[in-house]
Amino acid sequence: MKIKELRNGMKRVDIEAKVIEKSAPREVLSRFKDVTHKVATAVIADETGRVKLTLWNEQIDQVNVNDTVKVENGYVTSFKGEIQLNVGKYGKLTVK
Repeated sequence: MKIKELRNGMKRVDIEAKVIEKSAPREVLSRFKDVTHKVATAVIADETGRVKLTLWNEQIDQVNVNDTVKVENGYVTSFKGEIQLNVGKYGKLTVK
């Protein structure tokens, strides 16, 4: 699948793309438990476009700019009018 094909609400997304940007991690409080998580955003791109990829906790340290990442079983959401790719707990993020 290519980035330009991504639409809000898509599930079971498999995509491979290059990391072109990565934000500094920030801390957020869990909605479900009194636990703090780290979250960062990476921008990934292929020849068809770019999309934000949400990284949680240990995923943040796995991914660096210029890495090629593969997301398996990801899903797409919209945040502030912008689509984002999420790995989720059933998805898999692999750095190639």
